[in-house]
Amino acid sequence: MIISVFVAFASFGAFWGVWGASVPRVQHQAGVTDGQLGMALLFVGAGALPAMLLTGRALDRWGLTVAAVAIGTLGVTGAGLALTAMNLASLCAGLTLVGATSGAADVAMNAVAGRAEKITGRPVITRAHGVFSTLVVLASLATGLASAQPLAVPFTAVALASLAACAFLLKTLPASVHGNDRTKTAPPDRRITPFVLIGVLGALAFASENAHQSWSAVFAHAELRTGLGPSAVAPAVFAGVVAITRFSIGGLKPDHARTVLLAGASTAAAGTAVIATAPTLLIAALGLAAAAAGTGVLFPTLLSVVSLNVDESRRGSATSIVTTVSYLGFLFGPVYVGLWADVVGLRGAMFAVAALAAALSLLAPALLRVSGFANPTHRSNNEAARSTPLSAGQQPCC
Repeated sequence: MIISVFVAFASFGAFWGVWGASVPRVQHQAGVTDGQLGMALLFVGAGALPAMLLTGRALDRWGLTVAAVAIGTLGVTGAGLALTAMNLASLCAGLTLVGATSGAADVAMNAVAGRAEKITGRPVITRAHGVFSTLVVLASLATGLASAQPLAVPFTAVALASLAACAFLLKTLPASVHGNDRTKTAPPDRRITPFVLIGVLGALAFASENAHQSWSAVFAHAELRTGLGPSAVAPAVFAGVVAITRFSIGGLKPDHARTVLLAGASTAAAGTAVIATAPTLLIAALGLAAAAAGTGVLFPTLLSVVSLNVDESRRGSATSIVTTVSYLGFLFGPVYVGLWADVVGLRGAMFAVAALAAALSLLAPALLRVSGFANPTHRSNNEAARSTPLSAGQQPCC
């Protein structure tokens, strides 16, 4: 099942790598201005958010094979966007569908990863996110090398890869929601507040991560006076360090979640402060690497803590809630930087991003405790039944 997880995340990363490298060409084909493109990109979130919420219910009802359908549909939808985005209206419609299928795939594949981590007793989620980051970088580079080809070529290639992944997942994922669970469990607690609280921490993590991913090239060009070529490397460096970090710490179990969260948030805050004060590109790159290493571990760690202990009958819904709330931070991060930049400049905005990471380090211990996910793997079933939203009798397997 672990291979299925990596296949799903690789396919998802490949799609977004192709998309990220193709945005300028999509804009040119659709004939839209920068402002119109910015507005059109909002439709990704508009499609994703409701789909993410609905996917959780679909997973709980029909099982993990929902992930296979979502992955395959995402690739096909992306190819459709490349072929039909000829004006603002068709671009917005296509991005809405891409957002919906991407949101569904995001929730579904994280649920699959959580299930795999629980039944195998091996760390899976963080490494799976590392696979995603790696494929984003590789697909971006490959798309750049194929820039002389028609726009439909890279999107068709990733669509075929997504359909192949879909076929593999349909063959390997368990059709049943409960898979091989033999343990009888008590009826699950239906509270959503604990998952929302974890999602708030995830939102802070994603806001910091996407702020750097979206603005690092602009910062290098505008504040450090680098050329367009060197500044364009910054997002790839960030994504590369995120991937390396996720693979490096992927072996840590959720027992160390609090330590990983505090260390990651503190490192991200410090690295961002270095960026804000950097006099040269080299110093800024060192700060960016630290920020990438810090932010890269945050969301996978939070998801791992929840996924390891959630009742199987609620895995889809729990993953959906945490992922959806966290995704709000992903959408807000770049906007947050822009708003601060208008007031205090880009360097001041970087300090505001550092404040997000600092806030996460301060809030994490309290929200983990209030949500009931502080040290979840060390509690007995009776304790879990009294203090968490998880059902009694569900034993962690690691």
